[in-house]
Amino acid sequence: MNIRKSKPIIGISIGDINGVGIEVTIKALSDNRILKNFIPLIYGHGKAISFYKKILSIEDFNFVQVKSLDELQHKRVNVINVMEECPEIIPGVETQEAGKMALAALSQAVNDLKTGQIQALVTAPVNKNNINSEELNFVGHTEFITKAVDIKESLMLMVSENFRVGLVSGHVPLSKVPEVVTKEKIIQKSDLLLKTLEKDFGINKPKIAILGLNPHAGEDGLLGKEEEEIIKPAIKELKDQNKMVFGPYPSDGFFGMMHQNKFDGVLAMYHDQGLIPFKSIAFSSGVNFTAGLPVIRTSPDHGTAYNIAGKNLADEGSMRAAIFLASDIITQHEQEFN
Repeated sequence: MNIRKSKPIIGISIGDINGVGIEVTIKALSDNRILKNFIPLIYGHGKAISFYKKILSIEDFNFVQVKSLDELQHKRVNVINVMEECPEIIPGVETQEAGKMALAALSQAVNDLKTGQIQALVTAPVNKNNINSEELNFVGHTEFITKAVDIKESLMLMVSENFRVGLVSGHVPLSKVPEVVTKEKIIQKSDLLLKTLEKDFGINKPKIAILGLNPHAGEDGLLGKEEEEIIKPAIKELKDQNKMVFGPYPSDGFFGMMHQNKFDGVLAMYHDQGLIPFKSIAFSSGVNFTAGLPVIRTSPDHGTAYNIAGKNLADEGSMRAAIFLASDIITQHEQEFN
């Protein structure tokens, strides 16, 4: 049942309670624009929120504890407990109990997202080590949510204003990348990128750049065959379908010359090829968006940052951007529907 009344509900799964997730969430939700546009719902535990509010001396942040989504207050930050007891909070320390809470928060939030009880989900950073178990192989939020909503392929898309980078291969070892980068996969991910630029970002006839895999984009086969045998044929097939795709470009020169500014999106072949330039340019404002899903999911582009947890040093810019991007995409979908 969709309980939405007037404003959309954006859920926030609290992530690792010993990292910076709660700090950046509190700081981001202190923005006075938040409550005007949507209803925030934190999946976590009230004691954890109170703990960080106290040690960070954040006086101007208040929340209300709710037991179910039927109790949500529209002009307040709402918090729902995902476990009966809050684990011990030890900022900067990896614990199994924190991993259990992070998974409980994520699982409950994803279930509410799937059933339409919340309109978007923002995921605070987790630690893969303390979530993984014999029962669960947790590679990352993107893969977890993609599987949960029964979608075979999604696209990890990093977003900052007009700079958007998608990945052909995401959380896979570098040695496995050549196995993943196939003609079919490039076409599939390109289609996802083009569709999300239209549907989620409202861009008419989007234009994307596709990067090479090897140094200098293979240099006509001297430094690798993938460009000639895989990437160029994929681009040709996409062009034959009248899609605005260009490349393959050598990634060093492409980003060095800031050519990403000439395109609506960029498709990188592997994780670091796309994320190193992205985070170099937009670390404090970048957002991780999972494209190609029937639901909306964003997250900040940083991790748990144990080294600064609980020290009031974490920058909330990326979390704030993730929350507002989720809100913007909800609005874009509503305009498209209407």
